[in-house]
Amino acid sequence: MTTFVYETPDELASATADRLAAALASAQAERGTASVVLTGGRTGIAVLTALRSATLDWSSLDVYWGDERFLPAGDPERNETQARAALLDHVPVAPGRVHPMAPSDGEYGDDPDAAAEAYAVLLKDVASFDVCLLGVGEEGHTASLFPGSPGVQETSRAVVAVRDCPKPPPTRVSLTLPTIRRATDVWLMTTGDAKAEPVAAALAGANEEDLPAAGARGKRDTLWILDRAAAARL
Repeated sequence: MTTFVYETPDELASATADRLAAALASAQAERGTASVVLTGGRTGIAVLTALRSATLDWSSLDVYWGDERFLPAGDPERNETQARAALLDHVPVAPGRVHPMAPSDGEYGDDPDAAAEAYAVLLKDVASFDVCLLGVGEEGHTASLFPGSPGVQETSRAVVAVRDCPKPPPTRVSLTLPTIRRATDVWLMTTGDAKAEPVAAALAGANEEDLPAAGARGKRDTLWILDRAAAARL
C-alpha cells in the first residue's frame, strides 16, 4: 500500500492521469491489451479529462465501470455519461471494448438486479483488470458500497444492485469488494478535508463493513492518491 499526496486537486488529476497512461501503456507493451475500471465523482472525472492527451493505443483498451447510478441512458448523473464527455468521446477507443452498466431504460428495464447479473456475466471471463480507479466518500464508501449495506458484505456475487443509498440517486449497480480485488492495481483517489477522517481510518486498518474503502485492495498494489487536505490526518 502506497500513499501519494499532492498539493491541489488539479495537481493530483494531472499526475494521476500521467501515472495511469504509463500503467496502461506498460500493460499494452507486455500483452498487447490493457483494461481499466473507471469511477465517477469530481476527482475521477478530472483524471479522465486530463487523460485525453495521453499517448495510448486506445483501440486496445477495455473500459469497465466500478459502479453506476441506475438512471436512464444519457442522464447527466450517470458515470458513463460523464466519462464519455470527459474522455471517451475524444479518443479513438473501440466502441465494442467500452462496457457500461445497463441504464434503467435499457434492455433489462427498471430492474437493477437484472442489470447487475448481466454485468456479472460480462465479467465472468475477465480474470483481472490492470487498474481499478475508485473514489472515497465522506462516510468511507467506495464504488457504491456504503457502510453497513448488504453489498459490502457480499462474498459470492461479482456485481450487486444497491438500493436505498444514503446519497442520491438511491438505486445503483456496483462491483463487490471481491471483484474489485481482482484488479492488479487498485487506486483510491480523493480530495478535500471532509475525506481526511475516512482516509486516516482506512489506512489505519478499519473494518471494511464499517468503512468499505478499507477493503479495496489490488492483487499487486494499492495506491491512495490524495490532495493535501484529504491527507491532513495521516
